[in-house]
Amino acid sequence: MMELAPHSMPKNTGWIEVIAGCMFSGKTEELIRRLRRAQIAKQNVKIFKPKIDKRYAESFIVSHSEQSLPSVIIDDIKDVLKYSGDAHVIGIDEAQFFNADIVEICNNLANEGKRVIVAGLDQDYRGIPFEPMPQLLAIAEYITKTLAICVVCGNPADKTQRKTTSSERVIVGAADIYEARCRKCHYIPKEN
Repeated sequence: MMELAPHSMPKNTGWIEVIAGCMFSGKTEELIRRLRRAQIAKQNVKIFKPKIDKRYAESFIVSHSEQSLPSVIIDDIKDVLKYSGDAHVIGIDEAQFFNADIVEICNNLANEGKRVIVAGLDQDYRGIPFEPMPQLLAIAEYITKTLAICVVCGNPADKTQRKTTSSERVIVGAADIYEARCRKCHYIPKEN
């Protein structure tokens, strides 16, 4: 994982960092780590998560390893603009659950001089790029691809295996519905 070196940190400008990967790869954990460091540096940090994500806590972003930070729950990505006026650093978790407006909003925030850190799934359970993550990856100055461990063979995993047969693209869940798999062990479930 690339750590931003002090000499490579932008000065007098904003930027976008994207943390992308499969489920159980540590995306939210890495987001929390970066946001905590910004808080330690006495930067004003605002954290957002989509209303749909109620897996672990209502008003916190929570990693699978149970690390957490308080967050603002939003229905619409445009609400970030309402609550982040005085923020130096903006964290957005589960970006794949927001619509395409997130791309323009992140760009605008970075153009205002803010550091924007976004975490989300880069592929759905079928291995198809999960919009709007590809567009966020394209405009980000810094990208971190996290890998999990395949639960079948132990190889590095970058796929999210769904354990149910539902054909809905979005089903919010955790280990009850999903597990990490490598390319070799991942398969697309037969749909109902």
